[in-house]
Amino acid sequence: MTDAATPASSPREHTPYGWRWAPAWVLTFVALWPAPGYAEGVMVLGALAAIIRLLLARFRGSSQLLSGPAWALTSVMFFAYWSPELISSIDSVDAGRALRESAVDLRYLPFLWLVAAAVANEKGRRTTFAGLAIIAGLWTLDALLQAAFGTSPLFWALDELKQLVSGHPMCSAEKTLLVDRLSGFLGPCNLKLGVVIASLSPFVLFAAGKRFGMLGWVVAAAAVGVVVMLAGARAAWITYGLVLVFSGWPLLGWKRLLLVFALGAATLAALALTTPQLHERLERTAKALAADQSGVDMALSGRAQIWSAAWCMIKQEPLNGVGARGFREAFPACDPLHGAKPAWGKGPAHHAHQIVLEILSETGVIGLLLWLAGAALAWRAWRFAPPEAKDRARPAMLALAVTVFPLNTHLAFYSTFWGGLTLMLAALYTGSLLAHNGSRPTQP
Repeated sequence: MTDAATPASSPREHTPYGWRWAPAWVLTFVALWPAPGYAEGVMVLGALAAIIRLLLARFRGSSQLLSGPAWALTSVMFFAYWSPELISSIDSVDAGRALRESAVDLRYLPFLWLVAAAVANEKGRRTTFAGLAIIAGLWTLDALLQAAFGTSPLFWALDELKQLVSGHPMCSAEKTLLVDRLSGFLGPCNLKLGVVIASLSPFVLFAAGKRFGMLGWVVAAAAVGVVVMLAGARAAWITYGLVLVFSGWPLLGWKRLLLVFALGAATLAALALTTPQLHERLERTAKALAADQSGVDMALSGRAQIWSAAWCMIKQEPLNGVGARGFREAFPACDPLHGAKPAWGKGPAHHAHQIVLEILSETGVIGLLLWLAGAALAWRAWRFAPPEAKDRARPAMLALAVTVFPLNTHLAFYSTFWGGLTLMLAALYTGSLLAHNGSRPTQP
């Protein structure tokens, strides 16, 4: 029975009962990232549940699940990612594998609908965004405990559970000894802590600022900042710097924000004095100022060599690239050092480590144009959205924008982990911006 004070068309009634599990499913997917196989399983099951439910209902009520513009933009964002992958598969260096990967990646489309549905109404959006803030906050606290005591409690618990079940640790002792940075909940065999925390940090900072004001934002920013710095990934430093600027400026103003950056620089200098690994990374970064190519390549951990190889692939296959995830196979023929031991150790580079070069080398000009088309439509939706829609979507928008910021280095966007994270952020953005309980974008 509908409350007389609440009209039947109220936004909180828009999401059908069967989709109220969507936020929990999304948060479970994120919480299981330390166990990639289980996270992938949750994503696939969520995608299957979404498509089966839609098929059984013959897509009736789809306008209640997502608004028309949200359906359209979520689907467009997926096809801007997936279509280049498919087109590049035609004459890929390993066409059979590339076509199989393209077929498998179709699972992302219903999963993105599910993610967008999770934030399509106020209750779901509040649950999902708060849940992401809590998860990222717990990972930050766990990493601070590792910095203080040498062990990540979360990873230790996961490792003990893994050994209890299978008799094998999550990471070999040899690799554990080689770790020179905070690894946190992901462990020493998966050194992505810095970039993951930096990409999810907007949810933490916006939640802290909204709940506790300026002081809450500053405390959260300091805690996350220490973890990002000690995690060692310099790409994460750039990502987090952008998050601080665009989340802190409206709350603190420029003068206080500059003070925050000054304190951050002082903290970084103090940590460098007490942390040999961080000091070494800063020294390597300073070598980028050297005039010779070898100094720049060392400062960039061999990425100059990788980028030279990427340009070689772009020249050879300018139209549709060497194939998504074909960089590894194509690298030896384009390696400018011709088999000499690279700065990263041994073996070929797995991807271009830079979003524009990855798209161009693996999917060609066609791929880049499709990605740009998706980005243009996402920006257009933001530009014509009303202020209240921008406010509710701001954490997801900022997280997505800093993750794909082109003037940085990146993980592989066509890998299962980073591709899934990026597409999830895209769906959170579209679902929250074009939610039912806000006006649709004004047409130009």
